[in-house]
Amino acid sequence: MLANPATQKLLAYRVLPPDLGLVYHFRRHEPLAAQRATIDPIRFGKVPQMTRLLVLLGMLGGGLCLPGARVCAESPADLLAQAQVAAASSDSTAAVRLASEAIEADDKFAAAFYLRGRERFRLGLIPESVADFDRYIELQPAAASRQWERGIACYYAKQFEKGAKQFELYQTYHDNDVENSVWRYLCMVPTDGIEKARSTILPIRNDRRVPMMQVFELYRGNLKPDEVLAACRRDDPDAETLAGRLFYAHLYLGLYHEVAGEKELAQKYILLAADKKLAENPGINRYMWDVARIHAEQIQRTDK
Repeated sequence: MLANPATQKLLAYRVLPPDLGLVYHFRRHEPLAAQRATIDPIRFGKVPQMTRLLVLLGMLGGGLCLPGARVCAESPADLLAQAQVAAASSDSTAAVRLASEAIEADDKFAAAFYLRGRERFRLGLIPESVADFDRYIELQPAAASRQWERGIACYYAKQFEKGAKQFELYQTYHDNDVENSVWRYLCMVPTDGIEKARSTILPIRNDRRVPMMQVFELYRGNLKPDEVLAACRRDDPDAETLAGRLFYAHLYLGLYHEVAGEKELAQKYILLAADKKLAENPGINRYMWDVARIHAEQIQRTDK
């Protein structure tokens, strides 16, 4: 069974736990339309009835589960399912509350820590987000290599060495993601400097997303910022595609200039990436837009 668009939006947050019986795979760079889920009838049959109904309504009825709706059986899985609906609706406050209730009911419920870590980050609660991700991988060590969100949270928490190690580990899971290589570079600069970060940058063969290979060559010192921006306009993309490409160019140009100490250029590009009109662009991972938004909020607080 393929998820409908409403459920794809929920699934794009990658927070559905294994015990809901959904078989899924996600990568940060895939658009929402590429996300798919199927039901494992054996595992799904073990889920509480109300939780099954909640999921199936989202898959078959176009997302009829309302944010914050409470179901009758308040099991940890039920609470997490409600938290997932809230997260998909960008109600991070409700998502954190519901995930916290699930954790209070079961302090070893790994998926609840993962969701709460993501949603705490979206609320700007960075140290708390890192703590939740840390607890998640304590409970699910086999998932540690996939935790790119943890690496980003470590960067913003100024836990740079920890963040760099996380991105090095992620490279063993997915070794063709420019963003992973770039974030490891960003984590290394504060402790090791630009020269070492550049000379040891994680290798990428061919990230097909435009303009990610140009971003990679920028960080390697082989291209200029204008060349990254120019790459976004190649092949005469439509307006929506161009906006998605420019989002990633602006985000990584802003971060590039920031670690180089070029404050004004960093602010210019980060604020462009955090434009609210981009939040629902199908070519942009919503969590990455939230990264840009959180960064912009930090800039604005610093300037006051």
